[in-house]
Amino acid sequence: MRDPLVHFFLLGAAIFGLFALVDDTPPPVAANVFEVTEDDARRLAAEYEATWRRPPTVAELDYMIGERVREEVYVREALALGLDRDDVVIRRRLQTKMEFLTESGPEAVQPDDATLQAHLDSDPDRFTEPALVAFEQVLLDERVGDEELELVEARLNLGIDPGAAARPTLLPSVFRPSPAQVVDRTFGSGFFDAIGALPEGRWAGPVETSLGRHLVRVTERREARLPPLAEIRVRVEQDWRAASTARLREERFKAFLGRYEVARPDPAAVLAP
Repeated sequence: MRDPLVHFFLLGAAIFGLFALVDDTPPPVAANVFEVTEDDARRLAAEYEATWRRPPTVAELDYMIGERVREEVYVREALALGLDRDDVVIRRRLQTKMEFLTESGPEAVQPDDATLQAHLDSDPDRFTEPALVAFEQVLLDERVGDEELELVEARLNLGIDPGAAARPTLLPSVFRPSPAQVVDRTFGSGFFDAIGALPEGRWAGPVETSLGRHLVRVTERREARLPPLAEIRVRVEQDWRAASTARLREERFKAFLGRYEVARPDPAAVLAP
């Protein structure tokens, strides 16, 4: 009994005995035990009511509880068989859930005007409204020569119908204010720039396209402009949230990545013949 080693074992046994008496840790749940609690059932009932606008009947709730048990049993059996491993759909789903968790944050923040103005100033081209032009056009008949063209132009400027000098076309005769890509998509590449050199308010031309020659009267012209924040605050805020979310996603991914040692193959070596 005087041996220090015996004292050590006795002291250890006393400590473990005392811990067993005061330990309030719940006993571990067996892997084959699964309980649907009343809170789980209430949550199922609430989901049903949110969908169908009425509480479920007893039979309906009993069925949903049964389906919850069925789902859990199948999931546990699938995990036990390792069916989740190397499954692209499951891996993508887990990735999506993790990205959703890591992206939460910007949606809960209300940026002030200074923050949004700084975001606007950081990339003004992103919010600049393009130049617009509105016009009327007449597609000339192929038989109209240069001398007659001047007469047709003069008649149009006097408000007189061009008559037979105009060729029928499916192109719109009146075009509302539109940017270059819309105009060029309708009339052909370069049409927007060509009518940009024409005077505003009178018929002029001709402007050549693949369909022929056009006389054009520019009715409105708006230069490209960067609106003030007050006009586009909603748009800037949406863009700020998207940019903040993307930045936060990458920052958190790098933090996760720092926990691992990753060995990657050389892509050039993999693709080498």
